[in-house]
Amino acid sequence: MKKTRKLELLEKAVEENGYKLRYEKGNFLGGDCRLRENNIIVVNKFLPIEGKIHTITRVLSKLDGSGFTEDIKKIIEDSGFDTGNQLPLLDREQGG
Repeated sequence: MKKTRKLELLEKAVEENGYKLRYEKGNFLGGDCRLRENNIIVVNKFLPIEGKIHTITRVLSKLDGSGFTEDIKKIIEDSGFDTGNQLPLLDREQGG
């Protein structure tokens, strides 16, 4: 699957899970936050497409993956994350 198609599918999955996706410029990689009642994923718009995919899959991997399509689950797993399982993600980020 082409990287642009992966990104399109991830962007759709973000919206389907009640998050807003914003591409912004700045000195950051990206992640998720809550602003008032809105769940937002912010991605650095200057990242290469691989970085955008990685940032979005990192956030989606923290969510309950039961509603994800098989394509989304595969993209998340191919990026090195578990679908719907936050604890291993945290362990990996901390080097454990």
